[in-house]
Amino acid sequence: MTGFVFKIQANMDPKHRDRIAFVRLCSGRFHRGIRLFHPRSGRTLNIHNPVLFLAQDRELAEEAWPGDIIGIPNHGNLRIGDALSAGEPIRFVGVPSFAPDLLRRVRPEDPLRAKHLGRALLQLAEEGVAQVFRTREGNDWIVGVAGTLQFDVLADRIRTEYEVPVRFESTAMSLARWIEADDDRVVRDFVRRNEAKIAHDHNGAPLFLAANRYWLDRAAEGAPEVRFLATREPAV
Repeated sequence: MTGFVFKIQANMDPKHRDRIAFVRLCSGRFHRGIRLFHPRSGRTLNIHNPVLFLAQDRELAEEAWPGDIIGIPNHGNLRIGDALSAGEPIRFVGVPSFAPDLLRRVRPEDPLRAKHLGRALLQLAEEGVAQVFRTREGNDWIVGVAGTLQFDVLADRIRTEYEVPVRFESTAMSLARWIEADDDRVVRDFVRRNEAKIAHDHNGAPLFLAANRYWLDRAAEGAPEVRFLATREPAV
């Protein structure tokens, strides 16, 4: 049996702060109680309470077949792009993350709610509704989206689901690119030399933040061994 996590939804039941990973079965037969291998973590998961959805109703999934979609309750150990199998170390590719078009800094209205904001942002990032970055200098939260309306939607969700009123502020950075190289030491050296412009996404992957295309090109010219990526495959 193989399956692919294509969606994460948090707070479907606000009373329980639940988180559901939606899995499309690709092959084989799924049954309740099955033990599935999670290649990214190398762990085996016991699936005791899988669910099927019909409109607003849900029921336990006793079995499912290729093409079916099941929901697996989890506590953040499953992410979009993850594979599940009966034991094979498989990986699905071709569903990358895209660098956002708009970047803004986000702060809580009440500074004492900063930890709650961080938890909310990480959960929303796991859903894939926005890109969330944490800067190395200042530990600011940067949110990246494709359109300005998404900032309003995010602010409303954070306020209603996590009880943290927030404000979005402009930032001097307008471009974000994941960085990688064939040698990890090259990346570490680049990060060390550009601390003020480095952030990490919710998976811990490093990014370079640039004010505009000119400064991105300048950084690329100065570090020819580093690749600046506008798309990134899910973490292995």
